Amino acid sequence: MTKQLQNKIINWGIIGLGNIANKFARDLSTIKGAQLYAVASRSQEKADAFASTYHAIKAYGSYEALVKDSNIDAVYIATPHALHKDNVLLCLEKGIAVLCEKPFAMNAEEVHTMISKAKEKKVLLMEALWTYFLPHYQYVLQALNNKTYGDILKLEADFGFYREFNNASRVFNKSLGGGSLLDIGIYPIFVALSTLGIPKNIKTNATFFDNGADASCNMVFHYNNNVTAHLKSSLLEKLPTEAIFYCEKGIIKINSGFFGPTTVTIISNNKEETIDFKYKKIGYNYEILHFNNLLREGKTESDIMTFKFSKQLIRLLDEVRASIKLEY
Repeated sequence: MTKQLQNKIINWGIIGLGNIANKFARDLSTIKGAQLYAVASRSQEKADAFASTYHAIKAYGSYEALVKDSNIDAVYIATPHALHKDNVLLCLEKGIAVLCEKPFAMNAEEVHTMISKAKEKKVLLMEALWTYFLPHYQYVLQALNNKTYGDILKLEADFGFYREFNNASRVFNKSLGGGSLLDIGIYPIFVALSTLGIPKNIKTNATFFDNGADASCNMVFHYNNNVTAHLKSSLLEKLPTEAIFYCEKGIIKINSGFFGPTTVTIISNNKEETIDFKYKKIGYNYEILHFNNLLREGKTESDIMTFKFSKQLIRLLDEVRASIKLEY
């Protein structure tokens, strides 16, 4: 595949045509050497409309029809969480590289099955957690890894917005993995894992909607040397949605909307500086470029969003779910 892809346009397919797929398609259209070749929905009408909007060459009324198209090099999966495993396996069986939206799947067992299949087929698979690839987040990681402001003493990260409860909405549908934890709680947990690693223990409490989906979740991750991460997700209220690292010699604050393109404020030596990364796109372009490079190089695993990291992330989500007694 490597030689074939070196000098050709990478043909992307998208399975699941909701809100995130629209954003992904917009950023994909800005990338040289790649194009939106095909899209698939359970509704042919929806597929046709999406293809027309984003100039896709093919529109399919089933996911099965899309993966039979031999012109497709990579597929982005943007279906509800509960469908990720089956959709990923569908593509991998056909030898198609897969970028699957977070959370990778519903639990660690499903993630293990997906990764095992990717290894068996020797096909590229990656979890699409776009934050990891954004320049502002890489900047913060570098500062923390270099201990520019000393060791982390405490982390605070939250993600919350208010949306009126609607049992028909995917966001609240427990059977599809709806609720605050898998949908948005994954981001604060991702921040803790990518900066502090695996906690020694976790303390949690949560509130629930009448249908059993989690409405909010408060988490405290405990590490060595009394280091703590205070994390929160909520569908009941608008939260600052910031990630703040309290370090020995300063504070690093990823400002509102920390999970997407934003600014970073450094407070140190009685000075405050805000760094603007001058984002001009939605932000999905960075993970797409990374994935395209992996594909062209013949890699089957990302060196940033590794299989090990995805496994650790889903295990933490499983641990939190068990702690708050949330079952799907």
